[in-house]
Amino acid sequence: MKGDYHIHTCYSDGVYSPEKVVDLAIDAGLDVIALTDHDNILSFDIAKNYIEHENLKDKIEIIRGIEVNTLYKDYEVHILGYFMDVNNSDFQEMINYQQQARITQTHEILELLRKKEGINISFENITKLVAEQGSIGRPHIAKAITSVGGTANVMEAYSKYINNNSPVYVKRKTVSPHDAVEIIYEAGGIPVIAHPHDIDIAEELIKELMNNGLRGIEAYHRKHSPAIVEYFSSMAEELGLIVTGGSDFHAPNPVNGQILLGKNFIPDTVYDNLIKEKKRLDMAR
Repeated sequence: MKGDYHIHTCYSDGVYSPEKVVDLAIDAGLDVIALTDHDNILSFDIAKNYIEHENLKDKIEIIRGIEVNTLYKDYEVHILGYFMDVNNSDFQEMINYQQQARITQTHEILELLRKKEGINISFENITKLVAEQGSIGRPHIAKAITSVGGTANVMEAYSKYINNNSPVYVKRKTVSPHDAVEIIYEAGGIPVIAHPHDIDIAEELIKELMNNGLRGIEAYHRKHSPAIVEYFSSMAEELGLIVTGGSDFHAPNPVNGQILLGKNFIPDTVYDNLIKEKKRLDMAR
């Protein structure tokens, strides 16, 4: 099964609708995808209904996923989850907490931008950049700053305003990676640490998170060189964890116009291991 297990839609910071992502995945020759929007699971049902309505079930399979954004010791740690029971009360509470944290952070940053920089952006300017009830975040704030003339481009908005050294930036108050892992695990899901090469303390943290139920490492990622893939794959084998991977697709590559969706080399065994791990966890409960 050729798959991509890390994809974003317009329900977080991706540019395409769930339906468009499904079409792109089929065009890319994928057999299975997981939609992993930040801190919400809204895109799954839309994509699933589209697949059923358009009779595409023989062309593509979809896995329910999520990417939970957390902060730990000044590190941004992202936890992927697959196959969770989304009706689990603790899981629902975590999503609600994360969404409220995003709203609070955005309001505070907008107020500081107005007071300190004279940049006036309404909250509605932000929410219109994401699908209804989707996860607002830093990319949307950066786009809004640029759209009102606060900066020449989005990259300048990040360098001036959307970073820890900026006087107008406010950190989001998130759940811990430990809580995210444990909640996904207790909801019947498979918790996986995303793009671990971004985290200097990855090995130490992975071992720590195993105590909370961490079951996998995203070794295959567009930022990971072959050597990094090998490093984290070996670590997973030594620790008894599964290996996952995905393109972390958000938008077409602005440099060459290429779609990155499905372009990572992700072994077919990733799908098999996810299914086997889900069955193993279900049997153990």
